[in-house]
Amino acid sequence: MAKDNGFLYVVATPIGNLDDISQRATAILQQVDWIAAEDTRHTGRLLSHLGISARTIALHDHNEKQRAASIIQKCLAGENVALVSDAGTPLISDPGYSLVRQCRDAGVRVIPIPGPCALITALCAAGLPTDKFHFIGFLLAKSQQRQNQLAEVPAGVGTIICYDTARRIKDSLQDVAQVFGRDRELVLAKELTKTFEHLEYGTAAQITAWLEDDPQRCQGEMVLMIAPTPKADTDVSEAEINTLKLLLTELPLKKAAAFTAQIHGGKKNALYKVALQLSGETE
Repeated sequence: MAKDNGFLYVVATPIGNLDDISQRATAILQQVDWIAAEDTRHTGRLLSHLGISARTIALHDHNEKQRAASIIQKCLAGENVALVSDAGTPLISDPGYSLVRQCRDAGVRVIPIPGPCALITALCAAGLPTDKFHFIGFLLAKSQQRQNQLAEVPAGVGTIICYDTARRIKDSLQDVAQVFGRDRELVLAKELTKTFEHLEYGTAAQITAWLEDDPQRCQGEMVLMIAPTPKADTDVSEAEINTLKLLLTELPLKKAAAFTAQIHGGKKNALYKVALQLSGETE
C-alpha cells in the first residue's frame, strides 16, 4: 500500500522573545521528521531552548530552488517537514516562496502555523492607520534605488511599512523625506519583543536626531512605517499623485507639477499645491 504524502508546515517562530513561540508551533516542531531552516545554527538555539532534538536541513536564499526538490521528495515519501526562518513568519522577506510554490505544484499540502511577524507587530503599536497598509519589504541598498522604490508606491495604499538595517537607517530616512516630504509622520520600531524594544515617532529629521543622540540606538532590527499621504484640499487623482511623486525625485516642484498636468491633462495649480504637501514645503 502506498504511503500517504507528508505535509510541509510553514512555522512562524519568535522575532525576539522566545516565549512568543506558540504551543501549536512547538508541537509541530517536536513531531516533524525534518526542519528546513534558514540558518541551522540559529534554529538550533531555539530548538535547544524548547528541548527539541530534530533533524535539520539548510534552506536559504542561495540554495532554495535546488534544495526544494529533495524536500518535496521527502514529503512525497510520507515524511513531514517544517519550514522556519531565523525569526518571524517564513516567506515574509525571508526564504520559502520557491519551496511553497513547488510543493503546491507537486500536490504536497502546505499547512501554515501562524505566529510572530515583525511588520504586524510594529503596525499594531504604531498608532498609524491599520485599515489599509502596503508592505514593501527591505529598502534597497543605494540611495537612488531607495528613492525610486519609495516613489513607485501607489497613492492611497495606506500606511507604508518597510524593513531596513541599522547601518543604513539614517540614510534611508533622508530618502524618505526626499520622496514623501520633510513633514511626513513616521514611526521607527526597533528590537521588537526584545529587551531594548522601542518605537520612536516623528519626522525623518526628528527620528534621525533621536538616533544620533545615542549611538547604541542605531542597532538591531528596524521596521520603518510611513503615514499615509495627507489628503489634499484639491481634486487630484491617484494616478496624478503617483506621477507627481516620481517626477519630484528628479525635478523642482513647479516643473514636476507642470509635467504632471501635461501628462494627465490636470490643473497645474492644484498639482503644485499637492507637490508642496508631498515635499513638506509651504507657499
